[in-house]
Amino acid sequence: MSHFHAVVWLDHVEAHVQHFAREDVEKKLIHGKAHRHLHQKRGAVTDGRSAEDTAYYGRVAEALKGAEEILVVGPANAKTEFVKYLDAHAQDLRKKVVAVETVDHPTDGQVLAYARKHFRAIDRMRGL
Repeated sequence: MSHFHAVVWLDHVEAHVQHFAREDVEKKLIHGKAHRHLHQKRGAVTDGRSAEDTAYYGRVAEALKGAEEILVVGPANAKTEFVKYLDAHAQDLRKKVVAVETVDHPTDGQVLAYARKHFRAIDRMRGL
């Protein structure tokens, strides 16, 4: 079951996807690889970061299917890496992303309240 609005809070370790309506919410938790910092060795050609987990981003994108408007939030780079993944691999879903915002580590309830407030503001601007 999908709803018109969805919000995803994600970092490199997990994504909390919530499809919601006024009185209903459907939650999914998707796990990525454990993110780890790589140590740079002298003379190494890499930048010291682990590679993007495209399989993880694919699972997150799959969990967002059915939503018509999506809010992407998170504490660091994973949210922007996810949007870049959508640009390259799921352009139809990318068109549904209405905003990408930085939020720290809230509870699922706080994320849902934030998303509802965000979408109410968008609807007011549209005159709905």
